[in-house]
Amino acid sequence: MKTPFIHHVPTSMVENLKWRARIHQRVMEDPSYANVIWDACAIDPLFYICGFVYTYDPRTEPFTKIPFILYPFQRKAILEILSAINRHDLFIEKTRDMGASWLCVLAFEWQWHFAMTQKSFLMGSRVDEYVDDSENPKALFWKVDYCHDHLPPWLMPRGFNKQDHRRKKHIINPVTNSVIDGESTTKGFARGDRRTAILLDEFAAVDFGHKILPATLATTRSRIFNSTPLGTGNAYFDISLTSIRKLRFHWSDHPEKSKGLYTTDEGGSLKILDHENYPADYHPILDGKLRSVPYDEQEARSSPRQMAQEWDIDYGGSQYQYFSAPAIQDAIRQFTRPPVVIGDLEYDNVTAEPIRFREDEHGRLELWCLPTKDGNFSSDHKIVIGVDVSAGTGASNSCICGYDKITNEKILQYVNPYIRPEEFARQVVAIARWLGNAVIIWESNGPGSQFGSRVIELGYRNVYFYRREEAISKKVSDIPGWAPTKEGKLVVIGNYRAAIEKGICVNRSKEALEECLEYIFDPGGGVSHARSKNKEDPSGARSNHGDRVMADALAWMILSGAKAKPSQAEKPKVPIGSLAWRREMREKGKVRSSRELLHSDGWG
Repeated sequence: MKTPFIHHVPTSMVENLKWRARIHQRVMEDPSYANVIWDACAIDPLFYICGFVYTYDPRTEPFTKIPFILYPFQRKAILEILSAINRHDLFIEKTRDMGASWLCVLAFEWQWHFAMTQKSFLMGSRVDEYVDDSENPKALFWKVDYCHDHLPPWLMPRGFNKQDHRRKKHIINPVTNSVIDGESTTKGFARGDRRTAILLDEFAAVDFGHKILPATLATTRSRIFNSTPLGTGNAYFDISLTSIRKLRFHWSDHPEKSKGLYTTDEGGSLKILDHENYPADYHPILDGKLRSVPYDEQEARSSPRQMAQEWDIDYGGSQYQYFSAPAIQDAIRQFTRPPVVIGDLEYDNVTAEPIRFREDEHGRLELWCLPTKDGNFSSDHKIVIGVDVSAGTGASNSCICGYDKITNEKILQYVNPYIRPEEFARQVVAIARWLGNAVIIWESNGPGSQFGSRVIELGYRNVYFYRREEAISKKVSDIPGWAPTKEGKLVVIGNYRAAIEKGICVNRSKEALEECLEYIFDPGGGVSHARSKNKEDPSGARSNHGDRVMADALAWMILSGAKAKPSQAEKPKVPIGSLAWRREMREKGKVRSSRELLHSDGWG
């Protein structure tokens, strides 16, 4: 898009205000000059915004109404937004307070205002108050109104008046019949509609994002997704993984936020990128990140999560991650490697007896140790298998994670989103037998119930029996499998997290460790996987629920439990007179009643 007139508009605030006054004075003296200005604005959106639009900033009191003089990065951005309209989708990821919402609104308003053909725009935000509220500057239509209220009357469309042409969540140009409408982003947003372009503002915070995506595909060629990150469990993050065109508003592009810009070079020394605004006596933070004086000031007032969300455009860091990102990255660097062999295990479909391992680069069974020459597994390994069972409909993965009890090393992984629980049971039992009768543990709820029943029917008995991990007694039940509770899940995943962070659990799978970063603290005080829909996954699952992590954590529960049992020599002495001592005496038959306990040795 050509912008032939923007060079006439001063960029300093004082000179810009003087220039506006001169233009207005000339139009008052010669009304025909208004047509000249109109034509220039219709051709050059930068000329229109920088020369005539005002914005609002309460931080600049008493002068909260200020000329909208676009920064260089904003000039490029609004041209990019305009070029997307009626052509293609656009994904905007941003640091907070970069003016992105204003630019999206003004791009729609400029076309509504000056395009000679009829346009139809739709703006959406998560609640009505953020769509249209005359007293809320965060509302999208509030920005449109502020723009129009402070334009010279001669620069508004001929015949426009608020009473006739501006209604709640609707504005129409009386000359071209172009409209801008608004809706809150509920389940029915834009369904059955037809639009020139749609703005989905702060889309990461929208609850029904995954329903809105398919509903808006046929509505328009151009959807503008604008937001700061809000974790990975939302449709906005899913879109970021696609090949959609992207526009990035990073704080380092903002002249005010990047004052004194600095970083650390490869040798760990200070590297100043903005000498002009870097204080001579400043004490930098040399952590390798891109930083500035305003960035450091804001960091001192914020939590790491807030900085990740509001400044760093960091999707993982912008949620309350359960696993430590640095620890996971260290584990990935230190332990992960490609599997040494990939293939499938053939087995009898009735008895689940293993037949042979067949190497196949397209197989689902990944091994980090080699089978023997005859295709069997060495008896030197003592293996534990953690299992996560899905319904087998493609919505999430069924996973097997195998660990060596001696080395705490992951040696096996199997991932399949399309295997039914009953067939998966045969697969798991066959693998467990092939591994030398490995211990199997799985979640017994949901599809795990069908799975567990089939395992028992197949005659396999080396399985975990449920015990309450959070209870003091940890009494074993006669129910096979692990029954999850909120508290129990915290214990199991928490122990696995500690093992990863301490480096005592050796997970060879990069995908499994990366899944850890998608576990978050949920509002109920538990822990859950952040993403439940539409994750792209090489296994073929249409969504992902941290299945590898759950299988890994269950396997680690068996490993850590086995190592935690003290030998007889290490068994601690029970203090005489304690509750445990009295229980022990009663079980041995040495003490038969509370009365006798009171008179036994150790009580005086």
